[in-house]
Parts: sequence; structure tokens; C-alpha cells
Amino acid sequence: MPNGSLEGWLHRDTTDEAEQKHLNLHQRVTILLDVAYALDYLHCHGHAPIVHYDVKPSNVLLDADMVAHVGDFGLARILAEESSVLQQSTSSMGLGGTIGYAAPEYGAGNTVSTYGDIYSYGILVLETVTGKRPINSKFREGLSLREYVELGLCERTMEVVDSRLQLNLENRISADPRSCKTRIDSLVLLLRLGLSCSLEVPSSRMPTHVIIKELHAIRESLEGMQNMKLENAVM
Repeated sequence: MPNGSLEGWLHRDTTDEAEQKHLNLHQRVTILLDVAYALDYLHCHGHAPIVHYDVKPSNVLLDADMVAHVGDFGLARILAEESSVLQQSTSSMGLGGTIGYAAPEYGAGNTVSTYGDIYSYGILVLETVTGKRPINSKFREGLSLREYVELGLCERTMEVVDSRLQLNLENRISADPRSCKTRIDSLVLLLRLGLSCSLEVPSSRMPTHVIIKELHAIRESLEGMQNMKLENAVM
């Protein structure tokens, strides 16, 4: 894809000559929405549910218009038609997916389900907002990305947000405080969505249609502030 993967944008090599380029908040929300639509299609709109089994930033590819596409179906599973949402796999491949993104239930019986994709998606959301991989030096002492975000939401929300998004907000505070509040509220909602998708109990995770609804609301809120800003500039 012309714009590589989400992984490449979230974790750019400092030697990259285009290192100054980054994803703004609206772009990140739109990419997450694209991925949610892809998972909704795989899980709910085919002849049988398809589990991707390896949802992570390097498998989210960006085209010339920065539209996100889910790729790499090497581990995908098709669940039996008309089966329950949770389906036992007959695979002998062992733990599916990638460490840090694989659902915890995959480590105890290799149970394949659409719930597993939702867990991986939740971690992807948290990584997209924080700019930190689930396997990070900060998390070596028993702290996970989820726990890191949970602590942040209780005490210091902006400290867990990607530094590039923080800088963008700091540059806007004096000029447009109302817009900043909308962006901070959106970041909190995104973090909470990521946590809801990556809950320990599979059936408690947020379904794709609710994810899509919430992301649409967040994006519309951001676009509403942008449109208001443009209208004020014209007046």
C-alpha cells in the first residue's frame, strides 16, 4: 500500500526523512473506524463468521487516501455456518495471533472466536491513542498496556496519550480552548472504548456494531468543532 501500515505511522524510525509526518486525532479515529467496519463485515456479513486471528497495526494497511484495509489472512479461520459465536478450533497451531495482541483465552485451549478479534482490536485502539506497543519497556514489571491506560484514566489521562497528540493539544490550548476540550473528551472516549474491547471475559467485550456507533459519534464531534471553526473564520 502507498502509505504502508499503521505500525509504520505509529512507530516511525527516527532516521526516517519523513519523521515529522504523523497521524492527527481525526485520522486515527477514521482508521480505527475503517478497521471496525472490516471486522464487522468478517464477523457478521458473510456466509459464515470469519476470525482474522491476528489483528495488529502491521496488518492494517493504508492506501493513497489513508483509507485503512485489514490484510494478512494467513491465520484466519472460518467458523462453522450457523454455529455459536464461540467455536472450538481443531487447529494444532498452538497460540494464535501475536503476543501482546492475542486474546488471553487463546492461551488456554486455543479457542477461536470473533471475541478474540475484538480483544486484539481493543489493544490496537489503545496503541493507536498512546503510541505505545503492548510489548513495551514500561510494561516489564508486570504492568500491561491495559493497566497503564486504566491508571492514566484515573489520575493523569493526558500523560498516557501519544506525545505527538499531546503537543498538538498544547499548541491549541490558548488559541482554541473549546476545541481542545472536545479533543480531550474524544481521547478519553477512545481509551475507554479500547478497554471495553479488551476485557478479560470474552462475552463482555463490545460488539462491532456498537464500536462503529461510538467511533462515528467521536468523529462527528471532532468534525463538528472543525466546521464551527471554519464558519467563525468566514464570518
